[in-house]
Amino acid sequence: MKPLDIIKNKIIFEKEKALNALQVWRFREDKIVFTNGCFDIVHRGHLEYLANAASLGTKMVIGLNTDASVQVLKGANRPINDEYSRALLLASLGFVDMIILFGEQTPYDLINFVQPDILVKGSDYKAEDIVGYDIVKAKGGEIKTLDFIEGFSSTSIIDKIINSSK
Repeated sequence: MKPLDIIKNKIIFEKEKALNALQVWRFREDKIVFTNGCFDIVHRGHLEYLANAASLGTKMVIGLNTDASVQVLKGANRPINDEYSRALLLASLGFVDMIILFGEQTPYDLINFVQPDILVKGSDYKAEDIVGYDIVKAKGGEIKTLDFIEGFSSTSIIDKIINSSK
C-alpha cells in the first residue's frame, strides 16, 4: 500500500466505520488514548501534546472538529485549513492511529462510542470538567491532563501573520 493510502485510511468520516478497528484493538487489549480538538494550524505545541498523549497508550485516536463546528467555536473566519487537510496532516503522524471527524458541540457521543482507556486534554482543564470524564471513569479508565508549551497556539500564529502584513 502506498504511503498516502496508509495515511488516508486513518481518517474516518463516519464513526461507524471505525467500529471494526476499535473492536480489534479492544480484543488485543490495546490501551486506547483519545483526545480531541480543532488542530487548525498544526504547530509544535500540538505535536508535543499529541506525542505525549500517544505515549500513554498503544493506540491514539483523535476526535477532529468538522469545519462547521470549528466555525461555531472559533468564529466565521475559522478554520484556516479545511477538515480534510487538517485530518490528512494529523493522520500523517506515525503515532496517530485514527482520526474521527465530529460535528457536535462536544465530543461526548464520540467518546461514548470510542470508549477510550485514557482521555487526554490540556492542563487548562480540571479532570472532572473534561467532557467524557464520566464515561471513562465509569469503565475504569484514566483522565490525564498535559501541559501546553507556552507561546504556541493557532490563534497566536494567525495574529502574528496578520500583524506582519500591516
